[in-house]
Amino acid sequence: MNIFIIHPNFPAQYFNLSQYLAKNPENKVIFLAERNSIEVNFKDVTLAIYQGANEQQENWIKTCGTLKTTAEAVIEGQVAIRALNEIKRKYNLKPDVILGHTGWGSLLYCKDLYPNVPILGYFEWYYHSENCDSFWWPDEVPKLRNKISMRTKNAHHLLDLEMCDCGVTPTNWQYEQFPEVYKHKLKIIHDGIDTKFCSPSSTENSGLVLEDIKLNLPPGTELITYVSRGLEPYRGFPQFMDAIRLVLSRRKNAHVIVVGVDRVCYGAQRKDGESYLKDEEAKGGYPIDRVHFVGLRNRGDYQKILRASSCHVYLTRPFVLSWSVLEAMSFACPVVASKTPPVQEVMEDNFNGLLAEFRSPYNIAAKIEEILDNPERAKKLGKNARETILERYELDKCLNAQENLINNLVR
Repeated sequence: MNIFIIHPNFPAQYFNLSQYLAKNPENKVIFLAERNSIEVNFKDVTLAIYQGANEQQENWIKTCGTLKTTAEAVIEGQVAIRALNEIKRKYNLKPDVILGHTGWGSLLYCKDLYPNVPILGYFEWYYHSENCDSFWWPDEVPKLRNKISMRTKNAHHLLDLEMCDCGVTPTNWQYEQFPEVYKHKLKIIHDGIDTKFCSPSSTENSGLVLEDIKLNLPPGTELITYVSRGLEPYRGFPQFMDAIRLVLSRRKNAHVIVVGVDRVCYGAQRKDGESYLKDEEAKGGYPIDRVHFVGLRNRGDYQKILRASSCHVYLTRPFVLSWSVLEAMSFACPVVASKTPPVQEVMEDNFNGLLAEFRSPYNIAAKIEEILDNPERAKKLGKNARETILERYELDKCLNAQENLINNLVR
């Protein structure tokens, strides 16, 4: 098959799938993207870089107000389809199937160029103004402008739901957000977790060394870990910081490692130009020599950090479930996670992790200390967590399920 994948950021959610499909010598995999986000090329995956929105288009998008998200998707769809048409014109190469992430708008016009080519969309999220990520708790009441904004954000998602032949979404929680009338098109298949890489260390309590920041934690150090692309409220960063203030005040030898960048990836951007990390630094109240903000790390460092973790903390509003919590479970980390629907789909309290109230730093701190005070119990929680990932999210199983779906689409 000629398999075309479209995503503005190579390789994104197709990191594993693109390489898996390319291993089959009968396949030709073409990946169209605006940028190579990891600056690495994959064997047998042809990367075609296309030009994104120009200055005139960017300026137009800024005038669109509530329609800004839709405008961005429309422009992205146009530049992507022009790139697809250029490949057709230059190389006379036609796809047998097209894959792409629908959130960006990249797939919007593919049927206009290839009406008979099956399209498999990756559907990550459908917005709601109530009982969802933005307004979940009873005291969070959306204003009318919030409702208008949320409904409008779904415009290009609805176009994609109508256009795609089939779609995948990673979890049941994400699936449930989509309109009933389109659910028959969606299959729940996770991207998969590399359980070989994300595996526990053969040596317990081996300590942690990160040479670039001159960190050398001796064996047996109590280490609390937190991982998020952005240090933001959607992933409970303020609540985590308040929790560790409590924990570290009582445990004089414990350390904390925070993996992530001082930015907002999900939710509204701050209008004051400040950041949530700066807020926490201004508040103080924690020992700076025991709280280590290490930025984004390469996979080797990431593996070392999670393997050394005594307790991993994952907090999220009712939103997309992060890979990081599933990877932490695969590392057999004892996990304290928020008692919110995306987490509850994979984690059972007191079986493969401990669930805490998202908005209660005191409860989060108490759960962390439960794990640190009970090493044998922590070990059992970690063992059950890894077994859960092996059973439900193991990479080869998920890739095989996606490949079977692709084969069924192509006739």
